[in-house]
Amino acid sequence: MREKDSTPGFDTLAVRAGQHRTAEQEHAEPIFPTSSYVFESAAAAAARFSGEQPGNIYSRFTNPTVRTFEERLAALEGGERCVATASGMSAIYASCAGLLTSGDHIVSSRSIFGSTTLLFNNYLGKFGIETSFVAQHDVDAWARAIRPQTRLLFLETPSNPLTEVADISALAQLAHANDCLLVVDNCFCTPALQRPLSLGADIVIHSATKYLDGQGRCVGGAVVGSEAIVGDAVYGFLRTCGPTMSPFNAWVFLKGLETLSLRMQAHCRSAAQLAQWLQQQPGVDRVFYPGLASHPQHELAARQQSDFGGIVSFEVAGGQVAAWKLIDAVRICSITANLGDAKTTITHPATTTHGRLTPEQRAEAGISDGLVRVAVGLETVDDLCADLARGLA
Repeated sequence: MREKDSTPGFDTLAVRAGQHRTAEQEHAEPIFPTSSYVFESAAAAAARFSGEQPGNIYSRFTNPTVRTFEERLAALEGGERCVATASGMSAIYASCAGLLTSGDHIVSSRSIFGSTTLLFNNYLGKFGIETSFVAQHDVDAWARAIRPQTRLLFLETPSNPLTEVADISALAQLAHANDCLLVVDNCFCTPALQRPLSLGADIVIHSATKYLDGQGRCVGGAVVGSEAIVGDAVYGFLRTCGPTMSPFNAWVFLKGLETLSLRMQAHCRSAAQLAQWLQQQPGVDRVFYPGLASHPQHELAARQQSDFGGIVSFEVAGGQVAAWKLIDAVRICSITANLGDAKTTITHPATTTHGRLTPEQRAEAGISDGLVRVAVGLETVDDLCADLARGLA
């Protein structure tokens, strides 16, 4: 049994953390759909705006429902502070805009979401922030890419869509030895499977749209880290520039967090079965899933994750033509680029999530024309195998 005064367990935090009941003594968390707040006096308003007195000011940057979500996710990740944003991409941009300045340099994994690559190259680049891309698994390549101007190391682990796994502890040591911050996108694992801050990372990024919600209902993002980094620079950017999470979306994400651990266990269990089944199918050249012994970083994933996630990617013989035929033949899997849903989704990364990259960029990231990504949902796994078998036939 857990000691009486010890820190609450993960599932308890997922259900209870961050809730501050109002005078109405509600059991469920309320939604505060208000743009502004009333002050007792002009002096009280001035004290709030100056920061001398804590409290709500304006829902662009202070809202009770959003704050509950922030406190709960921070508790689950083991961070001091969370800043909720309008989307996962705005969480990445808020972190970079808040922490970097013209002339700074980022070292990023090549194995990241296509829009993140475009953000770094096409938009941060316009403001004089340069990015170098390296192989995710090659720590020496990360070391060689660091310059005196480098401020951030950025990665997703496991990556989208090839589920490459990075050694967070090794990269954290490298970052800190060079006076850099390590930023980890934890979208695929969530804190239910992996806690990058405990492995040395400085910032954790989430697209709350994915597994934190769990049912594909709302769009949102989050940045988690220390009070000094996230509570100052990232929150300061949010307060001024306003990529704000809505109270309703925050409330939906709170409901999603309550079942996060249970859902992730089910996603992992079905994904492992599907990956093993795919390995045995004719027409499938290669399967990418960290839970398979054939995965290049299988042992690393087993060390730093409690399970292997719900994303399975595989290459089919015949390139794009074969991949599209497979996708068009399914009847259960939803053809959509979103993931982390109770409903299984299937997509062709080369023409969707990574479609805006050049062919050269896709080749460097390992995104082949025959690659198919499946985000395994909560359906009966035998039905999913039968659905994909129809396409493979």
